[in-house]
Amino acid sequence: MKKLTTLLSAIVAMMSTNVFAEYGLNMTEGVTSISHDIYDLHMMVFWVSVVIAIVVFGAMFYSLFAHRKSKGAVAANFHESTKAELIWTIVPIFILIGMAIPASKVLIDLEDTTKAEMSVKITGHQWKWQYDYPEEGISFLSNLAQSSRDVVTGTDAEREAAEHYLLSVDKHLVLPVDTSIRFLITSNDVIHNWWVPDFGVKQDANPGFINDAWAKIDKIGTYRGQCAELCGKDHGFMPIVVDVVSKADYKKWVAEQQAAAKAAIASATQTWSKADLMAKGKAVYNTNCASCHKADGSGLPPVFPAMKGSAIANGPASVHTNIVLNGKAAMPQFKALGDSDLAAVITYERNAFGNTGSVVQPSDVKSAR
Repeated sequence: MKKLTTLLSAIVAMMSTNVFAEYGLNMTEGVTSISHDIYDLHMMVFWVSVVIAIVVFGAMFYSLFAHRKSKGAVAANFHESTKAELIWTIVPIFILIGMAIPASKVLIDLEDTTKAEMSVKITGHQWKWQYDYPEEGISFLSNLAQSSRDVVTGTDAEREAAEHYLLSVDKHLVLPVDTSIRFLITSNDVIHNWWVPDFGVKQDANPGFINDAWAKIDKIGTYRGQCAELCGKDHGFMPIVVDVVSKADYKKWVAEQQAAAKAAIASATQTWSKADLMAKGKAVYNTNCASCHKADGSGLPPVFPAMKGSAIANGPASVHTNIVLNGKAAMPQFKALGDSDLAAVITYERNAFGNTGSVVQPSDVKSAR
């Protein structure tokens, strides 16, 4: 009796909606019109498959039971039945046509980006995302949040305690609700994949090519995704976080970002003190460089050389600046960073870890671009 009770409890638990939600057994329904269409298509095919399974396996198990050998049943011996061949040919054709028509409509709608009201360019880098708003003149890099980086080498308890471990970033992509948005997706180095399940968007980011996708998000909120293409040692450190806000809040955010960009341009015309450059440079280094060159500058030789004692960091500033700007071998280019950020991080690399390089000003970076 105890075993039966345990078995029934397990079955009830498996059938619980909450359990299914926790383990994510079904496809995410999402918050965009296209994700709803994909979900409905998925469920239609699922229930068609269920009905077919019930009919086929029901007939099979009934035949096994009703015509078993112990009852003296004798197998029928026939072939070339025109009636049977017509049934098993025509019925599947109608089933496939019934599924193909709605699937084609969804596929055509999925590829139709002409209705977009705004565009966002998404560029994958090892291992971060760059977001550009061409019409608004906004551009920024989105890196794994420091709260996750701090516990990567910590204990299991520390990682479990970290909120949204490996699913949080320092800068969120911000989008307006109820707006058709075209995503232009590409890569600066290797193949990545921008995937946000709630949007029904999963698109490859290929170097040298631009793929597009679109979404019209119905619900305000924060949505998370990840890179879905194995792209290197820190593939798991490329989360995606999108804040969907009201149109009024989006306009306010755009104004704030444009003001910040103007302030950054103005600061790049100033001469910074070494102390200010070092302070800013440490933050930029930990966000953009520490995953390869390590926070203590020891690097991961021979692929990612050490900053500590580096001939480049202690050599001519022009060579160092050129490599950071344009990249070299496995080192990606960092042109997306502002002049102040680049001057700060180069100065930090040249003067931290016991290095004795020179100071680099934003004007030096601007001249080297």
